[in-house]
Parts: sequence; structure tokens; C-alpha cells
Amino acid sequence: MKKAIVIGSPGAGKSTFARKLRDKTGLPLYYLDMLWHRPDKTTFQPEQFDARLAEILETDKWIIDGNYARTLERRIHACDTVFLLDFPLAVCLAGAKERIGQKREDMPWVENGLDEAFRQWILNFPDTQLPQIYALLEQYRKSRKVYIFHSRAEADHYLKEDDDEKVV
Repeated sequence: MKKAIVIGSPGAGKSTFARKLRDKTGLPLYYLDMLWHRPDKTTFQPEQFDARLAEILETDKWIIDGNYARTLERRIHACDTVFLLDFPLAVCLAGAKERIGQKREDMPWVENGLDEAFRQWILNFPDTQLPQIYALLEQYRKSRKVYIFHSRAEADHYLKEDDDEKVV
């Protein structure tokens, strides 16, 4: 594994998993939220985001954390490993609530509440995003390592396994 993406519902713990994976492998970690959002809660233009993402994709080793459906196929095409955190809604909602008020390296500001639109995005994710993700993964499954975890315990178990392929 030299190029991995971590995807899944908001609140599933993608960034936490990605940090643990970084610590285990030594691969550089990039957060799409940091490429998209500015500290003042505005966003970069799509062209700026795309250019910054292209720079990362051109490097030899990386972990990229985040969904951003518009560029997902591009990232899957460039990676050798995909991690999908397909966790129950209750886990994702609880995860989003738990990070309120916490300073995080994966977001340029501290969230001060669970905004209703974001909560709805989490609620809709299984119906609106997951089918598209699974369809893309099916296209690339034979040429990429694809790991799908349905619980935090499964994800943690993967990280605790001693496997030389995980270490770059």
C-alpha cells in the first residue's frame, strides 16, 4: 500500500482511522476538508481544489481522507487501496456530535454545533451516496484492494493486525 483513500459517512471516523493508518504506515496524510475549506468557513473554488488535489495525486505515496463525490473516481483510479467505513447511522451521528468543540487537524475551524443541514447530510448518506460509492468500488474491485468495515471494531482490528503489506 502506497496510495490509499479513506471514505465513508461524515461522523464515521474517517479522519481518526486515516491518522492511525498514517501512524502505522508512515504515509503522508491529506484531508480533503483542508483542501476545500478556509478557516473563515468559506471554500476554495473547485478549480483551486482540483489543482491542489492533482498535486497530491502526482506524488508517490499518500493517504487521502474524505468523500467529495465529484473527485472520488479520480482518487479511486489513482490509489491502490480503498477503505470504506460503512457504519450504522447512529454511530455516524454520535461521531459527529462527539467532535463538536474539539480542535482537529482535519478541519480548519472548531465546530460549535451539529448544524441541521449537516445532520441531514449524514441521514441521507446511506441512500444518496453509498449506492454511488459501492458502484464505483465494484468497477475497481479487481484492480484495487478494497476494505469495507461495518463497525469501528472491524476497522480497529485491521489496524492492529501485523501485516508487512501495510508498512511502506
